[in-house]
Amino acid sequence: MNETGPDFHKVGSERDARKVIDAMLADSGWVVQDYVNRNLSASIGVAVREYPLGMNSADYVLFIGSQPVGVVEAKRLGYTLSGVEDQSAKYLDGLDKKFPRVPVRPPFSYETTGSETKFSDRRDPQHRSRHVFTFHRPETLRDWLGEHETLRARLKGIPKLDYGNLWDCQSKAIKGLEKSLSENRPRALIQMATGSGKTFMAVTSIYRLIQFGGARRILFLVDRANLGRQALRQFRAYQTPDDGRTFTDLYNVQLLQSNSIDPTSKVVISTVQRLFSVLSGDREYNDKNDELPLSSFELEVDHEADVKYNIATPIEEFDFIMIDECHRSIYNKWQQVIDYFDAFLIGLTATPSNDTVGFFHNNQVMRYTHEQAVVDGINVGYQVYSIKTKITDQGSKVDAGQFVEKRHRVTRDIELKQLDNDLIYDKDSLDKSVVALDQIRLVIKTFKNKLPEIFPDRTVVPKTLIFAKDDTHAEDITEIVREEFGQGNNFCKKITYRSKEKPEELLANFRNSPMPRIAVTVDMVATGTDIKPLECIVFMRDVKSKIYFDQMKGRGTRTINQNDLDAVTPGAGAKTHFVVVDAVGVCEHAMGDTRSLLKRPTVSLKELMDRAADRNVQVEDIESLVYRLSRLDRKLGQDDKDEICKASDGKTLSDIGTALLDSISPDTVTEAVRRQHNTPKPKHDEIKVVEKALIDKACSVFDSPRLRRAILDLKSKCEQVIDDVSIDELLEAGFFEKVRDMDKKTIKMWMDFVDENRDKIIALDIIYSKPYRLREITFADIEHLANAIQKPPYGLTPDKLWSAYRRLDESKVRDNHVKMLTDIISLIRYSSGATPELISFSDTVDAKFETWVSWQESLGRQFTAEQKEWLIMIKDAIVGGISCKMETLDDVPFNQKGGRIKFYEIFGTNCEKVLDELHEVLLSQ
Repeated sequence: MNETGPDFHKVGSERDARKVIDAMLADSGWVVQDYVNRNLSASIGVAVREYPLGMNSADYVLFIGSQPVGVVEAKRLGYTLSGVEDQSAKYLDGLDKKFPRVPVRPPFSYETTGSETKFSDRRDPQHRSRHVFTFHRPETLRDWLGEHETLRARLKGIPKLDYGNLWDCQSKAIKGLEKSLSENRPRALIQMATGSGKTFMAVTSIYRLIQFGGARRILFLVDRANLGRQALRQFRAYQTPDDGRTFTDLYNVQLLQSNSIDPTSKVVISTVQRLFSVLSGDREYNDKNDELPLSSFELEVDHEADVKYNIATPIEEFDFIMIDECHRSIYNKWQQVIDYFDAFLIGLTATPSNDTVGFFHNNQVMRYTHEQAVVDGINVGYQVYSIKTKITDQGSKVDAGQFVEKRHRVTRDIELKQLDNDLIYDKDSLDKSVVALDQIRLVIKTFKNKLPEIFPDRTVVPKTLIFAKDDTHAEDITEIVREEFGQGNNFCKKITYRSKEKPEELLANFRNSPMPRIAVTVDMVATGTDIKPLECIVFMRDVKSKIYFDQMKGRGTRTINQNDLDAVTPGAGAKTHFVVVDAVGVCEHAMGDTRSLLKRPTVSLKELMDRAADRNVQVEDIESLVYRLSRLDRKLGQDDKDEICKASDGKTLSDIGTALLDSISPDTVTEAVRRQHNTPKPKHDEIKVVEKALIDKACSVFDSPRLRRAILDLKSKCEQVIDDVSIDELLEAGFFEKVRDMDKKTIKMWMDFVDENRDKIIALDIIYSKPYRLREITFADIEHLANAIQKPPYGLTPDKLWSAYRRLDESKVRDNHVKMLTDIISLIRYSSGATPELISFSDTVDAKFETWVSWQESLGRQFTAEQKEWLIMIKDAIVGGISCKMETLDDVPFNQKGGRIKFYEIFGTNCEKVLDELHEVLLSQ
């Protein structure tokens, strides 16, 4: 959608949605016309509004070359689209009947609210709809119609993999991926340990997708330029298994270095940040951004333009997107790039987090760990050598009266100052607020002196990578390494984004030449970079993310043949392992994964606003508050935004966020101090006072209780939580006596609970003692009971009880695949002896429903298809919530079918009797 098009956040009715949809169609190359003024020759693609088909009219019918090819069904914003697909199918059937001479039966359908759009191609095997960013171009649909088979049909016929030059792990990954694609699964995750040939596998897979799947174009997405260049070298070197020609002899591969995609390219390699720039309309993209890690852009997440439709790069530009190091590039604003394209998503990583697995729909087609790679001889293992110093472990103290250099955080000016008080700092302050040069020197000196112990019989220092905390720390380490080893500049090089020499050339020398022997980096070489001769990794920085630690550590896992290693490290022999030198205790503590951009991820929005109102905020609080407000702002409609303005004297959430960010910006603070004190070199105390005043001023907007309440109310209104993080796991498998004993204890605990509470808890009283009064129970009663058994000392859940009963007497307990809270009714009935078998509440109600319908039909009462659909919806509502009252018919899913008015229309004056009868039958003992 272009910038001047309608704002879908303002859409309230279907009429409003049509304006947005018209703009979306026009942006995608369709000419939109009213039915009475239609001219099907006006363009290659014409979308005709309100096209009559029998008794009804399709919202839009799509014509290509004057022939009907599909329909668009429009709904108001917020309407759920899953039930609309059948309506689209009826219109397609109507088109087919109206145009019997059309060469191809119209196959395409879209359902859209202007904010959410789904698309189907009914020629696909077992076709199903998929979400798309917007409409495809008419030229694309024309080309698809001209193909003998659809892409998804071709993917089912890819020949069996039989390449002799692949490792087993590579073959398994490709086979797993192709099986997933043949099943039309939109996302797949491949986990392969560092050094196990992930990129070679990817190139092989891409070759097969083009050769046999007929892929038009594939995107290979990276998160920094050096990984893109590395991938390009792999494509150029890859020899195809058919005739030995290289990949690039057969197909064009473009390393994207502009905002234009070569139409002849079969593979495009790009950084995610460059594509984001292209799709968000950034006309002045800085090429240096390609070299920076994604973390460099974190603070800009909510302050850059969203991805918009780009006619030069339509959504169908790529059939597949392979996302290298996907654990970094599928989150936050970068996900917009991936969501934009109508393409299969294939993630590549050595270290997936739960978030990553969830993003790829838990479809992990290959899981190949470092431990497996070591066993297979694809990786080498490692040993840990610890260096611990007193300052590293405990911090230190500098006495008052000593002269120390001070580098200011904002101005970065250095000046010599005498300490008025003792300077006491802990290990966490080391190399952040305090730099202890002798601590660095002692670590490096110890490393040098212990090299004969770490690498016996070596005369040449092994290729060593040192991880520093930041660029300044790296600079200090580089100088001290040169001094302690008594070597010149070529011996040790700093390889960071601020290196004066070209980082790519430094990396090439470190990889292929005898010099440098030691490289110092922050995070440029932390992930994805292939340095096979590397034998030693020194951690002089702590790492809070286990995934990141594994990636950094993985730089040493690569294997290398002896001749190649000897060429850069004479006398090294074979690379049998690598060594992690831990100088900060990173290998000792238990590290949790951290990926959130929020600096205060565990602090609620309410508490952040309260801190702001109390003028008790830190910089990290401000950053988190800005992030939360910006996220909320994107979800609000215009009425909600107007409410915010009324509560904040005309300020939008964007205005508030900008002011907050400005208050902590070093440049803003420095400039304010210079203006206020008329000095080019502000003093520390002056900066602190001004910074506090700016923060207080920006936070004053939260003095308004009305604003705080409005923000929290709107947040609650807009939020819908989708759990794509939690990964299910098998807790028990097998039949052991200990398990049986635990199951018996579980059942006894349950029976004890029932005995103690059958007269105290309503649900127990009704179900256990008076089963025929089940209609009197409410879903709230069931929830109360479930909460009661879950509290200590019981710790029970319906699922846990069900599993225990099944293991103890499998013949009487059926599988429960649905698992609803209402299953607690079945558990009570079974444990009380009221039913001889334990059957899920859902299956019990289903069986009673089928019996009732059959009985009704035997009495001559025939239900229409529409009536049956409503009866099934009522039955499902009773299964999930115990009851279905007339007012329930005003909620989803009934309201999407016309609500209680429609119910009355199709059942007449007997409608309430039907409800009562169903409750009586389905809830009886």
